[in-house]
Amino acid sequence: MARGINKVIIVGNLGGDPETRYMPSGAAVTNLTVATNESWKDKQTGEQKERTEWHKVAMFNRLAEIAAEYLRKGSQVYIEGKLRTRKWQDQNGNDRWTTEIIADEMQMLGG
Repeated sequence: MARGINKVIIVGNLGGDPETRYMPSGAAVTNLTVATNESWKDKQTGEQKERTEWHKVAMFNRLAEIAAEYLRKGSQVYIEGKLRTRKWQDQNGNDRWTTEIIADEMQMLGG
């Protein structure tokens, strides 16, 4: 059986400043929230519609440091990576799941 492909490419704008923390090993981890917009024409009404999708993105090591230094709220970015779902516990001990993009590549776009 062929192996699957897990690849995501988005181009969008940061919804807030990057949040960076450091692991006990010293490795940087930066989290971003990136908005992408899609628009279409409603077939029944002819009205132009738009929807914004918010994506959680995690970056590690040098890529995380570059994002933390150069990106700000509103920055336009190209992100390439893979989807990963992880389990964590909230403050009440309940299991929660988060799906995010683990970035392998990032390009800063625009001004």
